[in-house]
Amino acid sequence: MSTGRRSARADSVPTEGSVVSESGHSALRTDIRRLTTLLGRTLARQNGDDMLELVEDVRRLVKQVPEKGDTGIRDLLADLDPGTAAVLARAFATYFHLANVAEQCHRSMERQARHDDGEGPIHLLADRLVTEADPEELATALSRLEIKPVFTAHPTEAQRQSVLGKLRGIANLLAEDLPDEVEEMKLGRLVDLIWQTDEIRPERPTVLDEARSVSYYLEQLGQHAVPEVLTVLDEELARVGLSLPAGARPLVLGCWVGGDRDGNPNVTAELTDEVMRIYAERGVRIQIGLLEELVQELSISTRLVGVSEDLRRGLARDRRHLPEVYERFVRLNAEEPYRLKCSYVHARLENTRDRYTRGTPHVPGRDYLGADEYRADLAVMDRSLREHSGERIADGMLRDVMRSANAVGLHLASVDVREHTNFHHTALAALFDRLGELETPYGELDHAGRIDVLSTELAGRRALTPRRNWQQIGDDSFRETLDVFDTIRGIQETYGEEALHTYIMSMAQNVDDVLAVAVLAREAGLIEITAPAAAGDEAQQNSTIGTGQQAVSTLDIVPLFETATELKISGDLLDGMLSDPSYRAIVAARGDVQEMMLGYSDSNKGAGLTTSQWSIHQAQRQLRDVAAKHGVRLRLFHGRGGSVGRGGGPAGEAIAAQPHGVVDAVMKVTEQGEVISDKYSLPNLAEDNLEIMVSAVLDATLLHQTSRVPEDQLKRWDEAMDVISDAAQAAYGELIDHEGLPNFFTQATPVDELSMLNVGSRPGKRPGAGGDASLDDLRAIPWVFGWTQTRMIVPGWFGLGSGLKAAHDAGYGDVIDEMRDWAFFANLLSNVEMTLAKTDMRIAGFYVSELVDPELQDVFEVIKAEHALTLRQVLAVSPGDGLLANNPLLRQTLEVRESYLEPLHHLQVHALAERRKVDEPDPELLRALLLTVNGISAGMRNTG
Repeated sequence: MSTGRRSARADSVPTEGSVVSESGHSALRTDIRRLTTLLGRTLARQNGDDMLELVEDVRRLVKQVPEKGDTGIRDLLADLDPGTAAVLARAFATYFHLANVAEQCHRSMERQARHDDGEGPIHLLADRLVTEADPEELATALSRLEIKPVFTAHPTEAQRQSVLGKLRGIANLLAEDLPDEVEEMKLGRLVDLIWQTDEIRPERPTVLDEARSVSYYLEQLGQHAVPEVLTVLDEELARVGLSLPAGARPLVLGCWVGGDRDGNPNVTAELTDEVMRIYAERGVRIQIGLLEELVQELSISTRLVGVSEDLRRGLARDRRHLPEVYERFVRLNAEEPYRLKCSYVHARLENTRDRYTRGTPHVPGRDYLGADEYRADLAVMDRSLREHSGERIADGMLRDVMRSANAVGLHLASVDVREHTNFHHTALAALFDRLGELETPYGELDHAGRIDVLSTELAGRRALTPRRNWQQIGDDSFRETLDVFDTIRGIQETYGEEALHTYIMSMAQNVDDVLAVAVLAREAGLIEITAPAAAGDEAQQNSTIGTGQQAVSTLDIVPLFETATELKISGDLLDGMLSDPSYRAIVAARGDVQEMMLGYSDSNKGAGLTTSQWSIHQAQRQLRDVAAKHGVRLRLFHGRGGSVGRGGGPAGEAIAAQPHGVVDAVMKVTEQGEVISDKYSLPNLAEDNLEIMVSAVLDATLLHQTSRVPEDQLKRWDEAMDVISDAAQAAYGELIDHEGLPNFFTQATPVDELSMLNVGSRPGKRPGAGGDASLDDLRAIPWVFGWTQTRMIVPGWFGLGSGLKAAHDAGYGDVIDEMRDWAFFANLLSNVEMTLAKTDMRIAGFYVSELVDPELQDVFEVIKAEHALTLRQVLAVSPGDGLLANNPLLRQTLEVRESYLEPLHHLQVHALAERRKVDEPDPELLRALLLTVNGISAGMRNTG
C-alpha cells in the first residue's frame, strides 16, 4: 500500500490557492513526477520514442537559453513540421493539466487536515465572534447573512469539459490511497484517455452549451458543498452556544449564463427562458434525490409517538389535492405520517418538474410555484419532530434537505440579467415619440431632461406601452428590449421570484439610466407605483417610508460602475436615485436594500491596476455613507475576474481589504472562467472556498464596522494613496495613449488568434468594432489574456512603481511603511507581487523581437522600464528577500513550472511567426498555435 505521500499535514499557516506545508509540497512533487512519468510512457507508446526524445531535447535546449541564447531552440523548431509541433505543444500543455489537478488534490487534502485539526476558517472565526462580537449584532448578522457566488461564462476557461471530467477522475484516484499497482493502472488509463481527447473545441460553444457546463458546477455545489458548509457553520456556531435563525440563507447561488446580454447578441429573451428551464430542472432534480433519501430515514410511527396538528392538517390538504398519492401509499404509510408527507412532497416535486418541461400552468396543491411552499412543507415536518422528542432526528437528513432547499430552492441558481443602458433609452425613445407629448424628442434630451420625464412618468400610473399591437412600434432592438422584461415576469410566474429578480445595467452614469429600467419594468408589471398608503394601513406604510409613494416590486435594479470615472460619481448617483420619491419607494418594497455592482475589469483597462483598485475602494466608502444617509442597506456585487488585472486574488484577503462598515452580512461576487474549475472541481476545495467567503464576510460585518486605525492616520494613508494613484494613472496613461500601442499589442500577443480557440459564446470585441487595431473596441478579458500569454502581464502591475516612487519623492516614505499594516494596501502589494513573480521580460523579449515591427519596439522599452521600477519599489516595501519571500514553496512551484512553460512560449512565437507569413496557414500549424495558448493558460493558472 502507498502511505507516506498521503499524510498531508497542516504544519504552516494556510493560504488560498497553493499547497503550503513542506510535507504537502513534497507529496505533491511525488505525485506530479508519477503523472508525468505516465505521460511520457503514453507519449512514447502512442507517438514513438523519437517524440519523447524530442520533448527532452526541447527541455534541454530551453535550459541553455539564459546562458547560450535561443539559437539552438529556434533552429530545432524551424525544422519541425506543423504536425510534430502540435504534438510537442500537446505534451507540454498536458503536463500542466496533470500538474494542476495534482495540486488541486493536495490542496484538498491539506484543507481536510486543517479541519481535522480544528483550524478551519469557520471554526477559528466562531471562537473570535463569541468573545469579540456584540451578541445582538451577531444575532442580526446571522439572520441576514447571505453570500452569493455568481457564476459566469467569460471566455478564459480554455479547457473542455471532456478533459476536465477526466482530470477530476485523476484527482479522485490520487485521493483514494489505492495500492500502487492498481492506482498506476487506473491513472495510466486516464492519461491515455486525456491524450486521445482533443482539447481544442471543434466549434464555438453556444450559450446553451455554457449553461449546461456551468450547471454541472451549480448542481454539484447544491448537492454537496453548500449543504456541507452550512452543516459546518451550524455545528461551529452550536459549539460556542450560537445558532442560525430558522429560515436563514447564508449561501445561495447565482448565475449570469443566459442572462448576460451586454455585448453578446446570442443571448435573447427566448434563450434566457430556455436556460432558466435547464437550471430549474436540475434544481428540482436535486430536491427529488434528497426526498428519496429522506423518505427512507423518516420511519417514525404514530404507534410510538405523536405528530403535530399542523402536520395532520397538511396531510389532509395533500390528500385532497393528490388523491392518487394517498391511494398508492396509505396502506404502506398509514401509521408513518412523515413518510406519507414525503411521498406527497415528492409527487409535487415531480409534477413541478413536469410542468417545467411541458410549459403548463401551475396547479396549486399539485406542484410548487417557487420554493416557499416546498420549504414550508419541510418546516412542518421539522417542527413536528422537535415537538415530539425528535430533535436529533430533525437535525439529521431533514436538516440537510432544508439547507439545500434554502440554498438552491427549486431553481438551482438565481439568474441575473445584464444589459447596456443605451438599449433602455432607445426603447423609451420609441415609446415617448409615439405619444408626441415631449417638446424635445426623448433621444435629444440631456440627462436632466430625461430625469424629469422619467421621474414624472414613474410617479404616474398610466400604461406607456399600448396593450395591443405594441410589436409594431420601433425596430427589432426595441421589441427585444421589451421582450426581456416580459420574459422576466414570465420566469417569475413559472419558477418563482427567486429564480430571476436582478436587472443590471452596464455603463450606468446618471439617475436617468436607473429610472429608465424602472419605467420599463413597470410596463412589464414587475413594478407598480400606487397611491400613498391609507392611514392605519401598516403593511402598506412599511414600503412608503415617508416618501409619499407606495410601491410593489419583484425586481432589484442594479447599476454597474465599470470605469474609473463612473466609480468616482457612484456616490452621487446613488444619492440621486434614492432622492427620487418613486424610486425610493421601490427600494423600500425590496426590503430597503439597494444592490450596486463594482466592475474591476474595465476600470483596470482604462486607468490601470492601482487607480482601479483605489477608485473601487473610495467608491465603496461613498456608497456606504450615502446609503446610511437614506436609511438603506447596501448589497455590493463585486465583478471580479480570475487574474489580478481583473480584480482577482484570494477572496478572503479581498473581503478583509474592504473599507470599514461596507460589508453588511451580504455580498455577491462573480466566479469566472478558469477560476471556476480551479475552485469548485473538487468538493473539498469548493467547501473551503465557500467557508473562506462566509467567515470573511462575518468577520468584516461584525469586527470591522469602524476603522482599525485612528482617523488622522487613515487620512495620511489616503493622501499617500492619492499620490500613488495619480502617478500610477499618469504612467499608465502614457502607455495607453502611445500611438503605437494598439498595433504593438496585436503583433506581440496572440490576441487575434484567441477567437479561434472557441472558448466562449461572447465575442471578444464590442459590437460595431472595426478591423483596425483599437483598444477601445477590445474587451477587458482578451486584453488581460493576451498580455498574460506573452508574460508581460501589463494589467497586473503597470504603474504601481511610478506611483510608489512619486509618493516617496513627495515625502510619504514613512507613511508607506505604515501602510503595510493596512489590509487594502497589503492586498494590493500581495497581488502585484504574485503577478511580478509570473512576469518574465526575457521571455516577453522573444515575442517582441520576432513578431513586432522595429518601429513599434520602443513600446517594449517603456514596459521594461516601468517593470524594473515597479520591481524595485515593491521589493523595497515588501518584507523579505525577493518576490514571494514569505511563500517559498509557492516560489519554488513557479520555478518548476517555468521549465515547462518556456518551451510553450518558444513554440508559440514560432507558430505565430509562421502563421502570419501566409493568408491561409496549415491547419496543423493553427492547431499547434492554439495548443500553446491552451498550455500557457494552464501553466499560468489565472489568465483572464
